[in-house]
This record gives sequence, structure tokens and C-alpha cells, in this order.
Amino acid sequence: MKWETVIGLETHAQLSTVSKIFSGAATAFGAAPNTQASAIDLALPGVLPVPNRGAVERAIRFGLAVGAKINRTSVFARKNYFYPDLPKGYQISQFEIPVVQGGTLTIVTDQGERTVRLTRAHLEEDAGKSLHEDYHGMTGIDLNRAGTPLLEIVSEPDLRSSDEAVAYAKVLHSLVRWIGICDGNMQEGSFRCDANVSVRPLGSDKLGTRCEIKNLNSFRFMQQAIEFEVRRQIELIQDGGTVVQETRLYDPERNETRPMRSKEDAQDYRYFPDPDLPPLVIGEAWIERVRAEMPELPAAMKARFGATYGLPAADAAALTGHRELASYFEETVRTFGGDPKSAANWVQGELSAALNKADVDIARSPVSAPRLAGLIRRIADGTISGKIAKDVFDAMWAGEGDADAIIGSRGLTQISDEGAIGKIVDDVLAANAGIVAEFRAGKEKAFNSLVGQTMKATKGKANPAQVNAILRQKLAEMGSGPF
Repeated sequence: MKWETVIGLETHAQLSTVSKIFSGAATAFGAAPNTQASAIDLALPGVLPVPNRGAVERAIRFGLAVGAKINRTSVFARKNYFYPDLPKGYQISQFEIPVVQGGTLTIVTDQGERTVRLTRAHLEEDAGKSLHEDYHGMTGIDLNRAGTPLLEIVSEPDLRSSDEAVAYAKVLHSLVRWIGICDGNMQEGSFRCDANVSVRPLGSDKLGTRCEIKNLNSFRFMQQAIEFEVRRQIELIQDGGTVVQETRLYDPERNETRPMRSKEDAQDYRYFPDPDLPPLVIGEAWIERVRAEMPELPAAMKARFGATYGLPAADAAALTGHRELASYFEETVRTFGGDPKSAANWVQGELSAALNKADVDIARSPVSAPRLAGLIRRIADGTISGKIAKDVFDAMWAGEGDADAIIGSRGLTQISDEGAIGKIVDDVLAANAGIVAEFRAGKEKAFNSLVGQTMKATKGKANPAQVNAILRQKLAEMGSGPF
């Protein structure tokens, strides 16, 4: 039997406010345990929550970015369950009427473009954290995260493979960073996903029993966890067993998922409207103000890059994958003033490779956009060759200054004088009679060897195009060859 995988993702994006969703306590990462937990976060008697306007505004921004409906009135609810890191005994969330309803995201995989429907995005508070490692048989509770504002973004079960799930998560991760609502730091828990995974016979429209894999905080782990879970469920069914609805955790060391608890349904949480919080009312004027302040979105920028700069679709898509990268590219083009494709090649090529190797974000790149533009300008005007430019870039990356300073101090200016190149070519031909004979006998590869010898004689400074032209001319004058 052939099987179809069905996946829906629930993503928790920590909103980039400086204070919590219902208190004034700080949200900064890394503070000593329980130093950022206020009386409201601790649920002391008599305290009352007050919604954070900035958190609501970020939810509106997300809804506008995905073309969703912004509910003019939404309701905060109490989600009741017991766990040691939940001091109130309930979590303030949204249930029947979320702030954001619907919307779509477009993903691209090897199979082409897909539209993924969103069910909802609702505001809620985070719980605290249980600490198991350092207490020798006991568990510590850190409530610094309690009350941290989250936007839970829920997709429809539209994803059909681990590749599609990762593609969706990456697009969502890029979007929440692009519109400035979440820093996207997966290591710190600012962006984490739960994957609801089920399988069904290919061609069936009936959903199988799903298992939820909790707290996937890397794209690689997400892919591995989903692939393991799909195999587990198929093997279980084929062996005559039944998939049990449950919550599972992924163990990356063993590359397996394991049971955490039976999966609760909504009624198990006994949702009811929070009596301490009135309905959240969002007026048209507020929505329009947020809309006016929205940045240009990735899809619109991708289209503009193609139309304005004449970039191929693949280049435009790569450069608009991250807002910081797109801004860097545009600053490079403005400063360079020449062919945008040259700037695109350098940003996607040497610069991106250096950033990846050093594990540095583009915002902290040692080579600024104006300096990269200065280097590209020296290639365009013939001052240096493309090969020499890579050495200059490495020196710029190492902090030796801008391109002009490095070219001057190292004497790297390209030799473009035809007479000077012609004399060097004559010397190379005279010193390599055997290679010349091979070329005249029809071996085209011998020509490349002569080019290499010429470039070596000039220490890489000769204009490669001129070397090729002059060398072919002089060989033609000497007699037959594979011209």
C-alpha cells in the first residue's frame, strides 16, 4: 500500500516586545532564574493582567502580512491544565475568537510553488521552564519566561512531506523577522514548532490519527523528527497496530520520537473567557496605521528586483530571503551604480560564503555594502581582474581597509597595456615551444596552459581578456592551430 503524509504545524513566535504580555516585567533572554517574574507572572492573589498594546500590534502586523482577517473583537480565554511551571494553573490564550483568522503562505520546493493555508494566529502567554539538569533528582522552576508574549500560528494540514514542512517553517521564520515581530532565535526558544503528523492511504480524504511532536527548535531536527515519525506510523499500521493520538518528543541523539503524554483535545482544557480581561477591540484606524507602517513584503520586493534590476527569478528570490540581505544588496547597487547582476553575484557568492564560513550575520559583516561596491567598481573599470578581486575581498574581510587602499598597497593594479602584455606573451611563447607545438597540432587544452603561463608571468595582474586575444592573434600569425 502507498501512503500519504499529512502535516500541520503550530508555531510559537515570541513577540519582540520589551515587556511581557500582561505585566511590565522584562522579556530579555539569559537573566538569572526568577529575576524577571513579577507578581502578575507569579499569580499572587489580587493581581490583574493588563494587555500589552505592542503585542497586539505585532499580531495585527502578521495578519496583514499573510492576507488574513483581523477580528475587530477577539477574546482572551483561560486554558486550564496543571504543570509545575504554570503558576496560575491556567494559561491565558485565545480559543474561539483569535485576533488573526485565515491567511496563506507560499512555499517553494523541488516540486514547485505551493500555497499553505493558515487556520489562525492567536496571542497567548508562555509558561515557565522546568530545570532538570543541575538538581540531582529534583526539578527547579524558572518563571522568567512566564508571561512572555507569544503568537501561535497554526497551519491547516496542507503539508505533504518533511521537505514541505521545512520550507513552510523557513518562509514563516523569514517573514516574522522581516516584519519585525520576532527575532527568530531558535536556540533561545524565540521560534519553535510543533508538528502534527499523520499518515493515510494514498487517495484517501480521511485524516489519520495524528501525533504531535513538540518543541522542534531547528529545521534539521524538524525534518528528521517528521521522517522518523512517518516511518514509525506506517510500520505500526502495517504490523497490525493502531496509531494512538499522543504528544511525542524528538530525541536527536537517537533520532527517534518517544511518547510524552496522551494528546488532549480542546474540551480537556476547559476553555472559558478570562473574567479579568474584557474583549479585545481593534479599531479600523489602528489597523490602517499598522498597514501604513508595514515594510515592503518579500513577494513584492522579489517582483521589484526582477523588474527594476533585471535579475533572474532565482536571484531575486535568494536576495529577498532575508530583509537584511535585501537591504545590503540594494545599498551595494546604489553605491556601485553599475550592473546590478554583478552586485547580486558578489552578494550571493563571495560575501555569503564568507558569512556562512565565519557564522556571522550580515548585519555584522566586516565588509560593508559601500566597500563591496567599491571593489565591484574596480573590476568593472578594469583596475583589477575578477581573480585578483577575490584576494582583495579576503583582505577587506581581514580588516585591511577598502579596495583602493589594498590595491594600492599591494600593487595589484591590472596590466591593460597591449604592448606590455604582447611582450610578455612573446616571452612565454619562446619559452614554451613544446606547448606551442601541441596547440598547433590541434590540442586546444595547450592554449589554456599558455594562458596560465602568461598570467603567472604577470603575477595574475594581466587583463585576462586581453591575454586571450593577444595570445590567439600571435598563435594565428605563427601558423595553423584549432582556431
